Amino acid sequence: MKMKGKVALVTGSATGIGKAVALRLAQEGVHLTINYTKSEKEARETQQEIEALGVQCLLFQGSVADDAQVRQMVQATIDAFGRLDILVNNAGVTDFVDHADLEGLTEQYWDRVMDVNVKGLFFCARAASAELKKQRGCMINITSVAGLTGLGSSIAYAASKAAAISVTKSLARVMAPEVRVNSIAPGIVDTRWIEGQEDHVARLAAGTPLGRVATPEDVADVVYAVIAHSHFVTGEIIRVDGGMYI
Repeated sequence: MKMKGKVALVTGSATGIGKAVALRLAQEGVHLTINYTKSEKEARETQQEIEALGVQCLLFQGSVADDAQVRQMVQATIDAFGRLDILVNNAGVTDFVDHADLEGLTEQYWDRVMDVNVKGLFFCARAASAELKKQRGCMINITSVAGLTGLGSSIAYAASKAAAISVTKSLARVMAPEVRVNSIAPGIVDTRWIEGQEDHVARLAAGTPLGRVATPEDVADVVYAVIAHSHFVTGEIIRVDGGMYI
């Protein structure tokens, strides 16, 4: 895909992986919509970094778990830029609950993680589908190796990412041949999500072939490669975990 002049919507992109993906695309001349819920200060800083690269950037505050807000966000993107070529479903939430603590995994936790990580992904895909088909665009869903292993921050989180992987495969079928839909499944990534878990993360990293956890930029590079160069790849789940689960 020729990137310069394209338009991308990246959800949950004020910080972390989403920010890194947005900046990587901006470096290639892609105009951006940055989505956030609470991190307004960080979102505005990200907007400034993107615009410094010579592209346009729209900010949109809203929850992907709210279908009406999602539809407004997609329409605002099309109104601002005249098109939408790339959707990166990155927004996600988790709660750290030990897998053995079955009573601790409350209904509130289940509903929150499923609403954002599964319903939110689907809402964004549905709202953007017509324009992505029109532009013969591309969709990337940021999932997790937790969805493949059943491990991770909680049973609910792992289940949500397994569901997101299933949704990715379904969307790849129904949106073809115009739109490619793939999933990038990171392992542990050095973001604010791991605050307070540093010792545990260091032990896990030491046991991987590459001996470290991923940076957001590691994930962003793979996202870019699939969007820009992997023209005959769809419905795939690509792990970015340093060989942790070989």
